[in-house]
Amino acid sequence: MPQHHQKVVLIGDGAVGSSYAFAMAQQGIAEELVIVDVAKEQTVGDALDLEDATAWTYNKNVRSGDYEDAKDAELAVITAGAPQKPGETRLDLVDKNLKIMQSIIKPLMASGFDGIILVAANPVDILTMAAQRFSGLPTNRVFGSGTSLDTARLRVNLGKEFGVAPESVDAYILAEHGDSEFANFAEATIGGRPLMDWAAEKGLTEDNLEQILYDTAHKAYEIINRKGATFYGIGTSLARITRAIFRDERAVLPVGAYLDGQYGLNDIYIGTPAIIGANGVESVIETKLTDGELGRFHASAKTLKEVAEGGFAKLAD
Repeated sequence: MPQHHQKVVLIGDGAVGSSYAFAMAQQGIAEELVIVDVAKEQTVGDALDLEDATAWTYNKNVRSGDYEDAKDAELAVITAGAPQKPGETRLDLVDKNLKIMQSIIKPLMASGFDGIILVAANPVDILTMAAQRFSGLPTNRVFGSGTSLDTARLRVNLGKEFGVAPESVDAYILAEHGDSEFANFAEATIGGRPLMDWAAEKGLTEDNLEQILYDTAHKAYEIINRKGATFYGIGTSLARITRAIFRDERAVLPVGAYLDGQYGLNDIYIGTPAIIGANGVESVIETKLTDGELGRFHASAKTLKEVAEGGFAKLAD
């Protein structure tokens, strides 16, 4: 039997997981996709449905499976977890999703899995830390979707504001994937020109830019209040990260990476640009920040650490 390559085990077949699987099918990423969920019948149905798409896109092996299928997988993508409900913040989900993460990592590692873990369940920064602690894998091989979706939303909003394609905007959301996130407006560029120059020409003030940041950070609530969940954006963000891993692109992407001294922070997973390749996080890019931006970064990290420590303490009781 030939060896399979570029195998992904998707753990969690809810709206986010199935959107990721569909994006993978549409973009021809990975050769084998195994879907694992407690709702076994749903995974069988999704695999059959996705299989039909391969006739018109890219041939791949898509099937329902179990944790034991992870033993020879290069990548495990974890989207399973209690969803964010209207009125809830991502940090409200900590306690229940830490327990779910623990229940996932134990059988995953028992299978003999020794690949990369990509986490997308919320609160993603804290759950990524949990996945690394529970798995014992190197920090570069466990990381989160972080601010990838937030950055996409920022680029969409700035693209609309300045009349350019989102992909032409080089701007990032940093820190928590949540309410304490911020944008690096001072360092952002469009077409090599500072974003602040574009803003000045259009007469935009700092307050206007803060409104764009607010709209970006709260877009999830807008979507959740209207349709119950967000999934297309994050599903596509996960597919983009997966592509960078399997093709060893060494692409600069905003993810939830482990910091070991960068930005003056240690022992925390938080949103930052990083180089993503075959080894996962090849290196963290320490973006130059203004004093004000760095202050926001540290404040966000402080919030995350406090909530994380509280959650881990409860889990140990």
